[in-house]
Amino acid sequence: MSVIEEIIQAAGAQGASDVHITAGIPPKMRINGRLHTMNFPRMTAKDTLEMVLEMMTEAQRRQYEERGEFEMSYPLQDSGYCRVSVYREKCRTALSFRLLAMQPPVPEQLGIPEAVMELYYRTGGLILVTGCAGSGKTTTLAALIDKINSSRDVHIITLESPIEYIHGHKMAIVNQREIGRDTGSCFAALKAVMREDADVILLGEMEDAETIEAAITAAETGHLVLTSMNARGAADMLERITEAFAPQKQQQIRRRFANVLEAIIFQQWKTSADGTQRVPSFEVLHADEENLRLIRGERTEH
Repeated sequence: MSVIEEIIQAAGAQGASDVHITAGIPPKMRINGRLHTMNFPRMTAKDTLEMVLEMMTEAQRRQYEERGEFEMSYPLQDSGYCRVSVYREKCRTALSFRLLAMQPPVPEQLGIPEAVMELYYRTGGLILVTGCAGSGKTTTLAALIDKINSSRDVHIITLESPIEYIHGHKMAIVNQREIGRDTGSCFAALKAVMREDADVILLGEMEDAETIEAAITAAETGHLVLTSMNARGAADMLERITEAFAPQKQQQIRRRFANVLEAIIFQQWKTSADGTQRVPSFEVLHADEENLRLIRGERTEH
């Protein structure tokens, strides 16, 4: 077993969600939102570089060298795999691991409410999951995709960077594409989806004007699009979408977004009453006429 496997296995056994490896200190793991030092030796710059070289293909190494950061998935020997973020700090290599399970999440075990899960039956439009980084947006999207996969005879295409949960074919067909491995870019993949007879599209994250507009266009053409965005709430989300575009295009984007929106899910972690653990909190904003007027920037009537 490699050193990486030993560290990840030890962290997983203690219920950690993340592991951080950087030169000069032992590995650290995050449990219930707090960092804890692991029982491993202090890492050197040579150690962290060797870990990266062990995980990456030649093509991935070149991309990392060019960009200074790289995201990838890394399978584990026993079960599950990790989402790995590799980046440079002070001319050395650092790594962050998000521990993941191979199987899609079970909503009841994660506290995802029925108000979220009942959105699976929507046949078109845009469902957007928002929240801060690490709030569980990807997990919520995976739970919705698994519900659709188990319940509907449709074609699902996912565009992820990287793939975090593996969806087998159940009632639906699920084709998962990893950005940078199965396709060159998210924007190109979204354009290609229009010719691939998809019913449901999962876009891991709307990050820029290109992907925002492509996701809206996909929803306008009859697809159900599920995606996420880092935001502190609905107002912050709307501001981020709007400001991604030139001023002369902002009002048009707000109208188009409102026309395809089905629901916005906002989620965050809160501390339990006894302070011993974090529990998920969800709010669902449905696309009723009042909310849509606010999104379009129209005045509400009193």
